[in-house]
Amino acid sequence: MSLHSIRPWRQIDRRPSRQIMVGNVPVGGDAPITVQTMTNTLTTDVAATVAQVQAAADAGADIVRVSVPDEASSKALREIVAESPVPIVADIHFHYRRGIEAAEAGAACLRINPGNIGSPERVAEVIRAAKDHGCSIRIGVNAGSLEKHLLDKYGEPCPDAMIESGLDHIRILEDNDFREYKISCKASDVFMAAAAYQGLAEQTDAPIHLGITEAGGLTSGTIKSAIGLGNLLWMGIGDTIRVSLSADPVEEVKVGYEILKSLGLRHRGVNVISCPSCARQGFDVIKTVETLEKRLEHIKTPMSLSIIGCVVNGPGEALMTDVGFTGGGNGAGMVYLAGKQSHKLSNEQMVEHIVEQVEKKAAEIEAAAAAEQTAAE
Repeated sequence: MSLHSIRPWRQIDRRPSRQIMVGNVPVGGDAPITVQTMTNTLTTDVAATVAQVQAAADAGADIVRVSVPDEASSKALREIVAESPVPIVADIHFHYRRGIEAAEAGAACLRINPGNIGSPERVAEVIRAAKDHGCSIRIGVNAGSLEKHLLDKYGEPCPDAMIESGLDHIRILEDNDFREYKISCKASDVFMAAAAYQGLAEQTDAPIHLGITEAGGLTSGTIKSAIGLGNLLWMGIGDTIRVSLSADPVEEVKVGYEILKSLGLRHRGVNVISCPSCARQGFDVIKTVETLEKRLEHIKTPMSLSIIGCVVNGPGEALMTDVGFTGGGNGAGMVYLAGKQSHKLSNEQMVEHIVEQVEKKAAEIEAAAAAEQTAAE
């Protein structure tokens, strides 16, 4: 019996979509929702860009986008693609030749902006290059760079203008017999973006790339993205996401995963359940959680950990987590394993012991999964 049959209020029915490939990563259909980010180094600085791609991949990024603003960046892209552990999307604006060069350099996908890439004839040249080199394409509609005729028609950026822009460019790709595309319609305004995505989702079966563009700094951008992307994902819309933050790309990946984890759509690493703390806490919850999150970043296995300061909600939360610790009194608390009380532990030993228990549980989960895979084969 599935958990959804037990708890139907957790069910999210994903919108049916075609599946395309971004390099070796499937996007759309029944594939997991992928997490993307974008480098902010100079693309011509190959070492710095590759290091940033690697850091993003280590944090869980499935796909990384790299800006290709000039010919020198196109040349550097070839080296970056060769060293990247994940598929690279080439971000193309204004110069259609950069798209052709990026395809030749081995990019897995070309992101083109309909509002500034040029005429249909130039788009057709980019499409031919994508076909010749096995690239997919993302149509990237953005409220801040809509075509002039649409702004004249609608008077201002709006969901209808964004949807029309996207559908126009879908027709161009399909008229050129190209179907390996996904589409986004981003805006910094959450309401506009959500309305545009909902309208677009009803009119195409293409995989949808979600994003709230120019969302802001780490805190404000995380909140805005969680509201916008979270609501769309809850509706079942979205096949790949990028959280746009004025912050380290690794933070974008972390926030993206947390959004997906909170909706039960993707699981990676330790899901920490912790209380905000109050005068009842038996230990310093905030400092402990901060330390544990850093100490457990290396764990990739999906699992849960509860860190609760007192016995009001601690035992109840621990019932639903793989490992738990609930504060008690006299400098000690209770350790829970698999939802059951296991043993008391002093607060001083807590961090090291919990790290040890989480690592042990992760190894057990991985071993069980490996044994199940072997048996299936």
